Amino acid sequence: MQRQLLSGKIHGARVTQASVNYPGSITIDSALLKAANIVPFEKVLIANLTNGSRIESYAIEGDAGSGVIGLNGGAAKHGKIGDKLIIMAFSVYSDEEVSGHHPKVVYVDEHNHIVPQM
Repeated sequence: MQRQLLSGKIHGARVTQASVNYPGSITIDSALLKAANIVPFEKVLIANLTNGSRIESYAIEGDAGSGVIGLNGGAAKHGKIGDKLIIMAFSVYSDEEVSGHHPKVVYVDEHNHIVPQM
């Protein structure tokens, strides 16, 4: 059997930009992507802690260290600058892989800089 488990998460990210006039996706600081083990164009689930919205999109790389979290295209209709998000990626694992699995979880401050785990 195969199971879909959380593989990476960015917890508490703040939206820094929102643009409907963009083909789609979410722009994420590349340092955050790397820390959370999320790759560009990977499917992500975005949970908006401010308004309760949950949407799927794909990650695109923003400048490293910029703190950018940008909702683009239709995703921009589900949040605004300052909203707090959880960004999650999932992968498929075999039963053998499940027992030793630990997702990469990244916590960030109000400027989207990595902070120690809570």
